[in-house]
Amino acid sequence: MFIAMNRFKVMPDKAAEFERVWTTRESHLDAVPGFIAFHLLRGTARDDHLLYSSHTLWRSRADFEAWTRSEAFRRAHHDAGANRPLYRGHPEFEGFEVIQTVEPPREPLSATGTGRPG
Repeated sequence: MFIAMNRFKVMPDKAAEFERVWTTRESHLDAVPGFIAFHLLRGTARDDHLLYSSHTLWRSRADFEAWTRSEAFRRAHHDAGANRPLYRGHPEFEGFEVIQTVEPPREPLSATGTGRPG
């Protein structure tokens, strides 16, 4: 798996608008091969900014890189430049290859197929 993250330093008085832009936009990710999940994260507040991160989980780095060259990527980012007044500096990209994943044990399915008893 591969995790792609962008960090944004959002001006405190622009946080609500930043969140609105992200939560109302069309990401065009739902049909992209290798896409697993997306999260918009709000982090700590500083004197001059709030930290946000977009966190996208991909099946592989190759899937992520293919998306960055796709029409879906161009559509999702077509007006990204218009949002620059919302944050300080440029977004900072970070990409990570997943080395280890630890998950809780899964409950076996019951006769009802729900994981809960009968």
